[in-house]
Amino acid sequence: MKIFNNPSVQKVMKSYGKNVNKVKSTEGVKFSKDKIEISDEAREFQVAKKAFDALPEVRQDKINSVKKQISSGTYKPSSREVAEKILSSLSDK
Repeated sequence: MKIFNNPSVQKVMKSYGKNVNKVKSTEGVKFSKDKIEISDEAREFQVAKKAFDALPEVRQDKINSVKKQISSGTYKPSSREVAEKILSSLSDK
């Protein structure tokens, strides 16, 4: 099937040809460089994110402290706090 004999297609092709010629001609056109502007809030966020990323994933000092308390028998967690944590973890699901 030939579509070139269709008047609608001819009209589109003719219009396309005119647009191509306009785009190809760049004489007298001044191009500017792209630039990025970062807001103050974004800069502050970047600083905070870098600081957060630098933190260790596990707080080893806290773990060692609790282990030492458990082994010496001085670790006495509040039963109320333990119950609240258990209940809050159940309600989150």
